[in-house]
Amino acid sequence: MLREDAWNILNEYTKSESLLKHALAVEAAMKAYAQKYGGDEERWGVAGLLHDFDYEMYPTVEQHAMEGARILKEKDFPEDIVRAILSHSDYTGVTRESAMEKALYAVDELTGLIAAVALVRPSKSVSDVDLRSVKRKWRDKAFARGVSREDIERGAEELGIDLDQHIGDVIKAMQDAAPSIGL
Repeated sequence: MLREDAWNILNEYTKSESLLKHALAVEAAMKAYAQKYGGDEERWGVAGLLHDFDYEMYPTVEQHAMEGARILKEKDFPEDIVRAILSHSDYTGVTRESAMEKALYAVDELTGLIAAVALVRPSKSVSDVDLRSVKRKWRDKAFARGVSREDIERGAEELGIDLDQHIGDVIKAMQDAAPSIGL
């Protein structure tokens, strides 16, 4: 039921197809990390699905994540999910403490980079993305310029995982979910 409620909220607030696909990619990565760290796959997935649901309506630093947290609290969403969403943005001041919070921060920017790499492939498929292709584009600062490589590195460090392993794990999660994320 929680996932269904989350999907409905996401679609109520988010109309952009690319943002919906991003939410699905983050959900897939979060479920994979829940398996890895012994977390609840549905809860972690919902945190990933909803992490940016308020972005179209509240895109400013003063509003994004804060307004989303307010809305989710009003809808009685679990506090651990609300806190994870708040902690995925450094500017909220909410520190990342749990594995779910750290994973959400770690996968958010990385899913965007991997999707960008997939979209420049002739096939436009994440199935054709590997660690080497991501690392090659990583070095090109003009490629996916809006993706913070520093946040990705910090996320892997906070999770206590090697950066290459982290990239590989998220690629695999996205490949497993390729049909739902449109890649």
